[in-house]
Amino acid sequence: MSFKSLLNKFDKKFIFFDGAMGTMLQKYGLQVGQLPEVFNVTNPETIKKIHRQYLQAGSDIIIANTFGANELKYNFSSYTIKDVITAGVKIAKEEAGDKLVALDIGPTGQIMEPTGSLSFQSAYKLFKNQVVIGEKAGADIILIETMSDLYEAKAAVLAAKENSSLPIFCTMTFQQDGRTLMGTDPKTMVFTLEALGVDVLGVNCSLGPGELQGIVDEILKYASIPVMVQPNAGLPRYDGKNTIYDITPEEFSKNILLMAKKGVRIFGGCCGTNPEFIKTIIGELKDVLPREVREKNYTAVCSSTDTVFLGNEIKIIGERINPTGQETYKKELREGKVNYIKKEAMAQKSEGAHILGLNVGLPEIDEVKMMEKAIKAVQQVIQLPVNIDSPNSKVLEAGARIYNGKPIINSVNGRKKSMEEVFPIVKKYGGCVVALTIDEEGIPDSAEGRVKIAEKIIKTAACYGISKKDIIVDCLTLTVSAQQKEVMETIKAVKLVKEKFGVKTILGVSNISYGLPRRCILNRTFLALALNAGLDLPIINTQDQGVKDIIAAFEVLTSIDQDGKNYITKYGSKSKSEKAKWGDNILPEVQKKDKKGEKKLNTAIIEGMEDEAVEITSLLLKSEKEEDIVNFHIIPALDEVGRQYEEGDIFLPQLIQSAEAVKKSFEIIKKNILKNGEKNIEKGKIALATVKGDIHDIGKNIVKVLLQNYGFEVIDLGRDVDIDKIVDVVKKNNIKLLGLSALMTTTVINMKKTIEAVRENKLTCKIVVGGAVLNQNYADMIGADYYARDAREAVKIAEKIFSV
Repeated sequence: MSFKSLLNKFDKKFIFFDGAMGTMLQKYGLQVGQLPEVFNVTNPETIKKIHRQYLQAGSDIIIANTFGANELKYNFSSYTIKDVITAGVKIAKEEAGDKLVALDIGPTGQIMEPTGSLSFQSAYKLFKNQVVIGEKAGADIILIETMSDLYEAKAAVLAAKENSSLPIFCTMTFQQDGRTLMGTDPKTMVFTLEALGVDVLGVNCSLGPGELQGIVDEILKYASIPVMVQPNAGLPRYDGKNTIYDITPEEFSKNILLMAKKGVRIFGGCCGTNPEFIKTIIGELKDVLPREVREKNYTAVCSSTDTVFLGNEIKIIGERINPTGQETYKKELREGKVNYIKKEAMAQKSEGAHILGLNVGLPEIDEVKMMEKAIKAVQQVIQLPVNIDSPNSKVLEAGARIYNGKPIINSVNGRKKSMEEVFPIVKKYGGCVVALTIDEEGIPDSAEGRVKIAEKIIKTAACYGISKKDIIVDCLTLTVSAQQKEVMETIKAVKLVKEKFGVKTILGVSNISYGLPRRCILNRTFLALALNAGLDLPIINTQDQGVKDIIAAFEVLTSIDQDGKNYITKYGSKSKSEKAKWGDNILPEVQKKDKKGEKKLNTAIIEGMEDEAVEITSLLLKSEKEEDIVNFHIIPALDEVGRQYEEGDIFLPQLIQSAEAVKKSFEIIKKNILKNGEKNIEKGKIALATVKGDIHDIGKNIVKVLLQNYGFEVIDLGRDVDIDKIVDVVKKNNIKLLGLSALMTTTVINMKKTIEAVRENKLTCKIVVGGAVLNQNYADMIGADYYARDAREAVKIAEKIFSV
């Protein structure tokens, strides 16, 4: 079934999914630690009964019991994912009749590169296997849900698009701060998933319908496709024996009604919702008509955590990651290194770039592999959107595929061959595309000639399903030293393109002055002319303060900068000027160099620069004690990273990247200690475990990394750990702090039993608990000493305990 025919089937009607399979399975005997999908093979009548109840409640689409059926989770199971997916889909199809069945695909449970160890291609293969099995078994729809990592969602969407013809629904799960665990906000999700070509997007799990209202508002503001919402039945609490959801079906449905009136088209339920919830929301909406989904006219590009809108304020693309005239960069490209790229990315961000230009073009290297490597390097250290720049369509595709977010793809031109190669890439992977006004006959001398090429590109793009709002026209900057008469034709062309087509425009500003003295004078004057003509995206050298001054002044004079607020912030006082110079997230005192002109270790850690951290640590060991390096360099840097994380200036990927830089630094320090026979600098031992029955360890692994970086020795017991083993390790190692993790509500009882076993054995260690389903009330109820809402909080607790 195509999505168009699916929508026709539900014309002028809301679409209703079912509720929580896990909630119902627990009611029918699912034991703690059991893989729910195994019931498809061992207890098929139970699964049929659950589907039947949801269908009787009025569900239009039932979700096959396949959420966690991936090879990572089933590598120790007696059943293959082919067994459980095939059985799950077929059971649902047998019960569905004329209703539809969705293949359910949840997250892998692993952290993806560069933050974690799961590669994009490995994730893709896992999802591909699920998709192929599910479609063959008869699924009507692919539902990708509960994603907290946009990159993982992209891998799943591409696996679905490339290996099936089924409609794709994709929902992510958000925290109370309005972002996913990995830092994606609703608008970034919308622009990225829409660009990838999903049919429906939205939010599920994590929160109740009341808490989701603000997130839903944000999604609806930007979405141009149908929106889907599957809330939890409120926030869970533990009563000592069972997990309780306090929201009634009536309260749930009142919030659903609000969402329906705002424009949400598709509803269902997640954790805690049973058939009564579905029946009640269907009854609540029986006299309400769904609102028409309308196309939004935003032009935006995204990293995984940051969206940049084009067309209001002037946005700057940093130009310096380009081999032209950069001998140091060329040398690194030949050697396959990325240090220059990382350093330049950080520098241009601090200098005010909104988007990072990325070009790795050298004829003697494998540009495809290097572009993939370069994008991974950039995404390790900054969260600016990227302008993927290459004349080679294979390089553009490699970059677009591996990129996490919605990039600029630079470029296509008016040549037929170029459009045939590039437009399918833009359509498949999503992105804004730069359109160069050049064709088989070259660059026209006149503005009118360039406008004609722009029109041809825009019309051809439409044939590929690429919206005009995603096209950025480059009227081409020619060097004034060689083509002086054409300079003003470029300016005129920018103005005409804006007036005639209403698209966004881009120019490489520095090209104008090539070969002439005092280039900055020409660059700045040309930029002022181009801005007045309607230039949206100048590609500039962000070190040229004069160029940035012109942009700031232009925005004031044209009322883009209302009341000159940004201008006053930048230039109103010395302190504010310094703040603008350094950017929002990195303090100037941290960025400064020491007396020898060397970059500080804490700067390398904050920036997540692993190689630099190793190099600087090795130098410091020649003049400072190991303990002093930890206390006066590493810990202050980690504290600053933690502060930025807590204030929402950076997100989990950056936190972990800084931790990786510390890890490298510690390795050098420990080698030096062993060589010199000095005492260990570790502060004490901490044991960590995911409790019995729970196979999730993302949160535990993040806590482990941070604790190690603060100098603690961590004994990681892994996941699904027997209670006796935990007690034994605590006893034998004289553990002072035990950390327990649980992601599933069903395994909280084992957390409680573990704590009781530790107490019964009269072990004096303190116990800290954490995990997605935990809160302070849970922690108090099960007898824990501390509750840590995240890894940063766990570090604070450890510091407090070991300081006594």
